Amino acid sequence: MTYLDYNASAPMPEAVAGAMMAAARLCGNPSSVHAYGRKARAAIEDARREVAGAVGARPEQVVFTSGATEANAMALRCCGRPRVLVSAVEHESVLNAVGTAARISVDGNGVIDLGHLRDLLAEGGGQSVVSVMLANNETGVIQPLDAVVALASETGALVHCDAVQGPGRMPVDFTALGVDFLSLSAHKLGGPKGVGALILRLEGTLDAGMRGGGQERGLRGGTENLTGIAGFGAAARAVPAGLAQAGAVERLRNELETRVRAGAPDAVVFGDGAHRLPNTACIALPGVSAEAQVMALDLAGVAVSAGSACSSGKIKASHVLRAMGVADGLAACAIRVSLGPETGAADIESFMAAWGKLAARTRQSAA
Repeated sequence: MTYLDYNASAPMPEAVAGAMMAAARLCGNPSSVHAYGRKARAAIEDARREVAGAVGARPEQVVFTSGATEANAMALRCCGRPRVLVSAVEHESVLNAVGTAARISVDGNGVIDLGHLRDLLAEGGGQSVVSVMLANNETGVIQPLDAVVALASETGALVHCDAVQGPGRMPVDFTALGVDFLSLSAHKLGGPKGVGALILRLEGTLDAGMRGGGQERGLRGGTENLTGIAGFGAAARAVPAGLAQAGAVERLRNELETRVRAGAPDAVVFGDGAHRLPNTACIALPGVSAEAQVMALDLAGVAVSAGSACSSGKIKASHVLRAMGVADGLAACAIRVSLGPETGAADIESFMAAWGKLAARTRQSAA
């Protein structure tokens, strides 16, 4: 099998599974004051330090959640700002977090239109929160967060950033980014599914997302997911190793795109005119639906996806490509190929062998 769907979920290393097994054996409640509880609490705080360290934050800024979807919702719903501005290429968990959110347009590469953002901020004054992702999950395009933060600061707006695709693929420094909120997800790093974090720049900028027993500094009640959090910490510890391999991953991604273009000159690589993550390729093969490509590749033992994998297993038109101005017919032919540290040359060969057959059949049909 060839796994090329790291943006959906990264494989779990043995070290992460081991950390989770060790945590699962801890019987104490992290809020209990006896020795068993203190041991469980120590495991959570160790993981908090690892997650904070992976993104240049302080441990006390980390609030554990059930995943990035909850973190995104907390940031946008609980920050006290009535006006929400989101880029048109955000993950659906951001687009759907607040139904009245205004959408910021993007250019043909999917990069945010800073002029449009400036106009929207001028309308809302200091009553706004802006949500712009660090890197797009479908195209890998990286957004100019420094410019977004600069514009927001002029009007006193808050800035939230969904950064789930960044750690391990590009340097992420929460302090340097200057955003007010940063969302993370464990399973994008090779950690377990069902756990994430929201990083807060300042205390007092967020109301409780879930009231309860006062866990997570009163911002998210309920007994913590000790096993998941321990796995998140172990995965975060490996972020520097992932960064060290980013160059090799990018060379493989570039080789794949070069061979795709050579094998099918009409193929389109979306976002290649902008700065992208080193591991992501969003490719359209005109005349072959994304569903047909995903199914054919799966039968050949190659796992890729069509756009976001967070839509209950459905394959549907990409709102990201539509926002970029891509025609629906072409967007419907787009797949996402995302590599990781374990990807090797043999995986690229496997992909090209299967995908090349689809391209050849398309050329024969058109002849």
